[in-house]
Amino acid sequence: MTVPVRSLRFADAREAADLAAFLGRLLHYDRAAAVRLQAGGGALAVFGRPPSFEVLAIRTVRLPEVHDIDVTVSAGELLEALNTDGTTEPAGVAHLPQPVTGPPWAGLLPPRGGWQERPGLPGPADLRTSLADAVAEFRARDAALPEERRNRAERDLIGRDIWSRRVGDTELPLRAVHAAQSLGFLRASPGFPVALLASGSWLRLRTPFGSIALRGAGGGLGTLAVTVGTA
Repeated sequence: MTVPVRSLRFADAREAADLAAFLGRLLHYDRAAAVRLQAGGGALAVFGRPPSFEVLAIRTVRLPEVHDIDVTVSAGELLEALNTDGTTEPAGVAHLPQPVTGPPWAGLLPPRGGWQERPGLPGPADLRTSLADAVAEFRARDAALPEERRNRAERDLIGRDIWSRRVGDTELPLRAVHAAQSLGFLRASPGFPVALLASGSWLRLRTPFGSIALRGAGGGLGTLAVTVGTA
């Protein structure tokens, strides 16, 4: 664990605001969420794992100074270190919380390099349409369950069927798109670029506001139990 500094200065207050929003969304799914922070060069990568999706979410922010940081902290405490409007106190500085014992996923991060773009990913508008159709299907199938079968186990079976479907002509499961939308990474704006990258057994859905990473077929991040969340 490398923690040579106890505070961070962000290069752009808007990126700090996006980081605060990202942390808030993580905490929506897990009030005790932890995040792993890695800084290299002039950027800080923040890794989190929303349990409903079984993926890793990555938000990167620019730093005006070069830091060497690798530490796991409480997502809630990091959010508290940011001002309510997304800027930091004082003068663009956020104090790092004390390290916490990292959850198992924090020791299994995607590779830093070797990423190559993969073809077959639909555009942002088509991704959002596919996601809306999947959410509607989940709700319809859930509503059609007999009362005696309307339980978590049955809903997990429906979710497993829907969210494990592949996106376009790729190996990316639909749950990765659902995670990107729910965490604020998949936004409706003109010229919004998305890309699918691969490195070894890892897949990564990249947008300008963050990335969703997961192991490819057979890799996994643990037991899959996907249910529909609020996008």
